[in-house]
Amino acid sequence: MAEKLFSAQDKEQIVQAIVAAEKVTSGEIQVHIENHCRIDVLDRAAEVFETLKMYQTKDRNGVLFYLAVEDHKFAVLGDAGINQVVPPDFWEQIKNRMAKLFSQGQFTQGLIDGIHEAGHALSEHFPYQGDSDENELSDEISFGS
Repeated sequence: MAEKLFSAQDKEQIVQAIVAAEKVTSGEIQVHIENHCRIDVLDRAAEVFETLKMYQTKDRNGVLFYLAVEDHKFAVLGDAGINQVVPPDFWEQIKNRMAKLFSQGQFTQGLIDGIHEAGHALSEHFPYQGDSDENELSDEISFGS
């Protein structure tokens, strides 16, 4: 179900949003989609964050968009570096805007908008470093069971 929710074109649009966001920041953005979340959604997002080794970015500026599609749960989780510089309700604001689109069945657009907003915030605090900036994490969507 998780992989089937998004067409090949949808997946490509999401990956392109990640690539575009990362062109203006040294931050890293990842999307993980699975069917079920059997525990608290933030706890599960933290587990996925750990599994994907997102904490290993040089500036601790990774952002995870986590979706459990069949359970209708999602979270946006930033690492310590970005959390120190954004307002306390920053991720909740992004999540609320995404939820509005999700409620209209616009899952791809919701993710794209969230990724763009996260990328903008990352670019303000962690600007792109030119040739010395390496892509530390995969831009591909990861899927769980």
